[in-house]
Amino acid sequence: MALPSLFLSSLSTLLPNLLAHNHTHNHLNSQSALALCVLTKAMAGPRPVVFSGPSGAGKSTLLKKLMKEYDGVFGFSVSHTTRNPRPGEENGKDYHYVTREVMQTAIDNGDFIENAEFSGNMYGTSKAAVQAVQAKNLICILDIDMQGVRNIKRTDLNPIYISIQPPSMAVLEKRLRDRKTESEESLQKRLRAAQVDMEFSKEPGMFDVLIMNDNLEDAYGQLKHALSEEIGMVKKVNMSS
Repeated sequence: MALPSLFLSSLSTLLPNLLAHNHTHNHLNSQSALALCVLTKAMAGPRPVVFSGPSGAGKSTLLKKLMKEYDGVFGFSVSHTTRNPRPGEENGKDYHYVTREVMQTAIDNGDFIENAEFSGNMYGTSKAAVQAVQAKNLICILDIDMQGVRNIKRTDLNPIYISIQPPSMAVLEKRLRDRKTESEESLQKRLRAAQVDMEFSKEPGMFDVLIMNDNLEDAYGQLKHALSEEIGMVKKVNMSS
């Protein structure tokens, strides 16, 4: 089976620096970012993990703890975008910067697991990007929104779906206000989105694990337990190699 051109071109820049960038910010928390796995069955690897939940639920904090404790076990893919690089950003590290024509062609060819458009720019995660993480025997973390979860459900990715939720809207609002980084308009927008997200997390069969982040240590314990089998498998392979 011939590999798509995007797969081949992406790997040349993905492999050297894939883990240099923590991709749980900006685009990832606000849209359907990071994702997927199988272009061919030949490139197997650890099951990816899909994280979803509203802003303020504590995803980033939990992921940072996970990455710190299990160094060399998890990795993030690098998304593609049609926007121009910002000062200090590097192609292949922060994003893969491509033209709209190139990206649309790749999407039409089925090379992307998810994509979206924001403020006139296209963003998306290619299958090749996630496969490059898997090829290193790393668990690919995908921090995505509700639409991204629905998109991945239509693929053969077979990830572990984990929803991180706040204990209540009142607690979430307090967390967001305590950040003091939001205007009132922005905060209300996040709260409305969070309400939808919390209802979405209750849909039968949507998530394998639902973690209510009321106490950070308890939530982290649940997260580690949910991922213990995959973590163990990665460590076993690393020890034998």
